[in-house]
Amino acid sequence: MTFLHWSYEPEVLQPLLPSGLEVDTQEGKAWVGLTPFLMVDFSVGCLPPIPGLSTFPETNVRTYVRRPDGKDGLWFLSLDADSLPTVIGASLGYGVPYRWAEMSVDEGQAVRYRSGRRIASSAGHDITVRPERPYGADEASHLDHWLTGRWRAYTTIAGRLAVVPVEHEPWPLWHAEVESLDQSLLQAAGLPASGDQPLAHYAPEVTVRLGAPQLC
Repeated sequence: MTFLHWSYEPEVLQPLLPSGLEVDTQEGKAWVGLTPFLMVDFSVGCLPPIPGLSTFPETNVRTYVRRPDGKDGLWFLSLDADSLPTVIGASLGYGVPYRWAEMSVDEGQAVRYRSGRRIASSAGHDITVRPERPYGADEASHLDHWLTGRWRAYTTIAGRLAVVPVEHEPWPLWHAEVESLDQSLLQAAGLPASGDQPLAHYAPEVTVRLGAPQLC
């Protein structure tokens, strides 16, 4: 998984959020993440992974939010996946804005992520990232942890705010160099293009579990 992050003024993000959520900030800035990754052995409940269907690329555009009670989490502006069953099932079950895309992940000394939406939009990306070295025990900053350590996500179901618990071990973060970056997903999500270079992290595999959505 690769994390690419850009900072924005909070007032740019707030209109994209539903009622009941406010932009979470770090040192006065809001942050948006573009996270391409490879989903491996996805399964539902106690069912086993289905060969040929359970491994696929995905890319999320997300921001960081907080409820009035202080509980923080993720808000997904878009989710692209090269799995039609996932797009249909997660859109219906979780109320999140999935899009079906043609995608690939080519792994080597550098990792290349490519994506293009299949229906009604040409939004996508072509990103190459070179993982460099793991972070040392005390090397990751507060911002590094703030951007990558979130344990719940928010969505809306039938117009009501809901929370989805997220469970995984802390990401084993690596330094990463962005070798090439061409993307239009931020603009498709309603954000202005950023001329800044993103803050980049890479992380090897972790096991992730998502709970059922619960109305807030």
